[in-house]
Amino acid sequence: MTDTASPARPIGFAEFIALMAALTAMVAMSIDVILPALGAIGQDLAVESPNDRQLAITMFFLGLAVSQIVYGPLSDSFGRRYGIFLGLGIYLAGTALCLISETLPVLVAGRIIQGIGAAGPRIVANAIVRDRYSGRPMARVSSLIMMVFIVVPVFAPLLGQGLLLLMPWRGIFWFLALFTVICFVWCRVRLEETLPEEGRRPFRLGPILEALRVVLGNRLAVGCTLTMGFVFAAFLAFLSASQQILAEAYALGALFPITFSALAVVVGVSSAMNAALVTRFGMQRLSTIGILGIGLSSLGYALWFGVAGMPPLWVAILWLGISVGSIGIIFGNLNAMAMEPLGAVAGVAAGAIGSVSSLMSSVLGTAIARSYDGTPLPIALGFLACAILAFVMLTWATRDRVRRVR
Repeated sequence: MTDTASPARPIGFAEFIALMAALTAMVAMSIDVILPALGAIGQDLAVESPNDRQLAITMFFLGLAVSQIVYGPLSDSFGRRYGIFLGLGIYLAGTALCLISETLPVLVAGRIIQGIGAAGPRIVANAIVRDRYSGRPMARVSSLIMMVFIVVPVFAPLLGQGLLLLMPWRGIFWFLALFTVICFVWCRVRLEETLPEEGRRPFRLGPILEALRVVLGNRLAVGCTLTMGFVFAAFLAFLSASQQILAEAYALGALFPITFSALAVVVGVSSAMNAALVTRFGMQRLSTIGILGIGLSSLGYALWFGVAGMPPLWVAILWLGISVGSIGIIFGNLNAMAMEPLGAVAGVAAGAIGSVSSLMSSVLGTAIARSYDGTPLPIALGFLACAILAFVMLTWATRDRVRRVR
């Protein structure tokens, strides 16, 4: 059960970045393109509570979280391409279920299956990057991938809004099916196998548990993974509640996709800045600055709310812009720091890191988003709590870090 096919012409650096970004972007695409349709979905499926619409987002992350741990060992045993193709196939099955759904539970089931499938490309792409790069060059590549794939959240809400103007909300899932097929063909034709036969590990419980022991025994990897969980919980809460905050609480209505896209541009710019600065200032320092950005901006918004009531729109945009921009700085660095000492078990490590951080963010992010009470204050306080916990965890993880890992 192996796939060692290679393209006639080796993939170049730019195409490699673009392909890894496309595979990683399946997660962002699956979320952002349906944000403008949440209202229509809720109305068509007779969803009673407005906060229940968030399940179309948060349950996708639940599927993503519980399945990532499987793809790492699979790709370590049968090759990276196998893990990608398996995930894409499962994703298509979940998309089909969403297309035929007539009730919210069926749609949510489809979204969970989509999340299970999207975990494959995401985790295996991470392992492929680790196969080819290490250290600060890997952090640079990770930031470039994030910078390229940020085009998705910039345009996906606008695309979703445009599709809604042309067809019912199910047309968005037809688009997701098409995007998946394109990724499958691109990988089939252009992506070479980066894990040779001699580097593969048997798909048996013993070797998998041994690899997990290596991962869990590394303080830096564990600490950075937990830090990512706290940081991404804030981001998931933002994604889940963004339509309610911007379109409803701040009455942006049809301007919501444009505003969301502008915030996505901020993430892209911050990722580009990180790619340029990380080799000079290091991953740890930039991650700390990003976490402080989330915490201080959220504290400022909460204080304004407590003193003067609902802050004006520009204050909300400033708070969200600083917060999501900081995440653009943090995430690539934390992932690279967690993966750096685990090259010998990259597949299992990528799965474990992704699964734990996503499960954490799914639980915490859902709780924060569902605390929305018609005002953004609970979301801001959730951001602040996540930033404090992330700062404490990163400090613990890097306390005894050796210079060569920086």
